[in-house]
Amino acid sequence: MTAERPKPDFTTIAFTFFNEIAIIDQLGRNRFERVLPVGLSIAGFSLLNHFVRLDKNQDTPSHLAKAFQVTKGAMTNTIHRLDALGLVTIIADPSDGRGKLVSITQAGRAAREDAIARLAPSLQQLAGLIDAKELADLVPTLMKLRAILDANRDPDPQS
Repeated sequence: MTAERPKPDFTTIAFTFFNEIAIIDQLGRNRFERVLPVGLSIAGFSLLNHFVRLDKNQDTPSHLAKAFQVTKGAMTNTIHRLDALGLVTIIADPSDGRGKLVSITQAGRAAREDAIARLAPSLQQLAGLIDAKELADLVPTLMKLRAILDANRDPDPQS
């Protein structure tokens, strides 16, 4: 007769789930970093992707820092690197003399697409290892979790 194992509690399940996501993130970022165009970092790609994914053309550095939950200094550094590459532009905010607006350029949109295209062969290697439907079935749950976490963010890291 086998003893029944106790059911894990929610905290244990959630920790295991997020731990797996963290490991997947680390492995995925490593793959992606190896194929990114010269000069484009993961942080830079993420900012370009943010603009395209949300169909935004411009935003303030402060709002972007809050969206990414990083300091204004870290975001400013990323923005300046992208500006130097011609992937974003920085202009004075006409509604706030002290503020700035960051806009994605056509070159920025093209760099995002190029980065995704460069990642495609690495992703295609997974095609024979995991079923596309199985992967697709995970997406709605991950999107739901992202929305929940986004709506329940930790306090501002700049406080």
